[in-house]
Amino acid sequence: MALSGWAEDYVKLVLAVGRHDANAVDAYYGPQSWREAAEAGAPRPLAELRTEARRILAGLGGAEVPAGELVRRDYLQGQLEAVAAHLARLEGHRFSFDDEAEALYQVRPPRTSEATFEAALARLDQVLEGPGSVQERYQRARERVIVPPDRVDAVFQAAIAEARERTRRHAPLPASDHFRVEYVRDKAWSAYNWYQGGGTSVIQVNLDLPIAMDRALDLAAHEGYPGHHVYNALLEQRFAQGPPGGRGWVEFTVYPLFSPQSLIAEGTANFGIEVAFPGPERLAFERDVLFPLAGLDPAEADRWARVQAEMKTLAFADNEAARGYLDGHLGRAEAEAFLVRYSLRTGAQAAQRLRFIDTYRSYVINYNLGEHLVRAWVERQGGTTDAPDRRWALFVDLISSPRLPRALGLC
Repeated sequence: MALSGWAEDYVKLVLAVGRHDANAVDAYYGPQSWREAAEAGAPRPLAELRTEARRILAGLGGAEVPAGELVRRDYLQGQLEAVAAHLARLEGHRFSFDDEAEALYQVRPPRTSEATFEAALARLDQVLEGPGSVQERYQRARERVIVPPDRVDAVFQAAIAEARERTRRHAPLPASDHFRVEYVRDKAWSAYNWYQGGGTSVIQVNLDLPIAMDRALDLAAHEGYPGHHVYNALLEQRFAQGPPGGRGWVEFTVYPLFSPQSLIAEGTANFGIEVAFPGPERLAFERDVLFPLAGLDPAEADRWARVQAEMKTLAFADNEAARGYLDGHLGRAEAEAFLVRYSLRTGAQAAQRLRFIDTYRSYVINYNLGEHLVRAWVERQGGTTDAPDRRWALFVDLISSPRLPRALGLC
């Protein structure tokens, strides 16, 4: 059977997995009849779906593939291996944190020592002003840059408009490019992009917890431009759509969340913030546009930017908290306390993050480790800060390609 046949079977398998796990299918914009067939009747047994995954993998391994489609087969194999691992997890197999991350995302996350976090806290101790602990001073500084609830939409719309304009100069966005913003509550995540197909997205922003100024721009770029919205739109345009514009590769009409594609998606969405808004440009835009829109003191922009530079290291505290919690070495209260100490979250923020870990488990590595690995790959190819055009070109090439972490040497 040709690759197109195995690809169709893969899509239908992913849709069937979605009957067992509501989070398994992040996006689907293929034939409606396939979705309807997957949703009809009782869910197919997990054991049957695992057998199906093995059948497709065996078929791919024995298929005769034209040289121009080898990357397509590699992509399908990587995605299917992760689907099979996720099915095993749904059947009750208990992976360690590291084994699960490797099985789903093709990377084995390195450990970050508490000494590394302590060193970052010591540096923050020199940056943060006033009396009290680092955590107390960080929270006081953060309170000074919280966007008032009645100004969140104005700030977010301005941030996403600027991010979109900067991205349009470098990425071939479809003519149908469009998004809608919704504000929601009671979610485990801070924001989510629900790609609808046809170059359109619904971007949801969670208002459960106050939004600091840096998060406004982060979410606009991460969920929108040049992040998830652009990633999905370019893959659809280049691969899912039929000729003459695309290749008609049907596997790109579905996005299984727990797959190596997510390390690329989240890593590029986080790194894309820096690509679109290099340090000095980000500071200038936040200080001159977003702070006034929020009714905040622009003098806080520079101080907050220095604090955020150190938070990159502390972002890896999520991985260590998740590893300890999911592997049974930390209880819930201990994991929340770890996050309060080393990610400087409030108790409420730590509880929300652990709620995310309960649901998405080792997925947390895709944000911080994904960003680190994507940045390293881009810079190895010459996409350094002093070569912004080269950086943009490599970034756009990556988010519009079927390559996975293993193919990029990110493992």
